[in-house]
Amino acid sequence: MPKITVDGIDYNTEDLSDNGKAQLASLQFLEVQMQKLRNEIAVYTTARNGYIQALKAELAKAKA
Repeated sequence: MPKITVDGIDYNTEDLSDNGKAQLASLQFLEVQMQKLRNEIAVYTTARNGYIQALKAELAKAKA
């Protein structure tokens, strides 16, 4: 029996109503989507940092 924890209390998911199960499924879907977005942000942040470093190198060349 799968369980979920909400506000520190464990619940048996099999005891949920159909609406409760639908809410849980929606929440789980959103959690996955939010993790994907966090992963994308990490990639964008890494790329941004690389572009900043490349720009700094170009600016240093232009000053010389």
